[in-house]
Amino acid sequence: MAAKANFYWLLFGWFPACWAAPGVAVAKPSARAVSSSDLISWSMGLLIVLSIFFLCIWGLRKLAVLTVNGAEKLRIVGGLSLGMREKVILLQAGKKQLILGVTPGRIQTLHILEGDDCLLRDDPLILARETGFAQKLRQALKGRSDA
Repeated sequence: MAAKANFYWLLFGWFPACWAAPGVAVAKPSARAVSSSDLISWSMGLLIVLSIFFLCIWGLRKLAVLTVNGAEKLRIVGGLSLGMREKVILLQAGKKQLILGVTPGRIQTLHILEGDDCLLRDDPLILARETGFAQKLRQALKGRSDA
């Protein structure tokens, strides 16, 4: 125990005294009171840092960097309320569509639609094939680029 105390005295008591020049007293800085200008400058600094932080978060959301990897593949296409707490939801999962029954205590798959059985198709390629206007517009644009 005494060896430990001697070690700590050498580490914290003797070394700092060695660093000071002999015969020179080390002046301690006097404590000053915190003024209102200090509080204003600290709060302005905090406000600037927080605004930069929230600006970065907003920018990341706008650039869609913070999207979940599976968010593009899974989405709710539509839904129908059957009562106060029951719903039927049409869920798009990749190329499949699921009709789900949702209650407060349970989610059950009612039917699975695949391929041509899908109810709503929001894929632009499929919509372009189905509508005549899109075909005519594409032909008109091709005609202009050739001229």
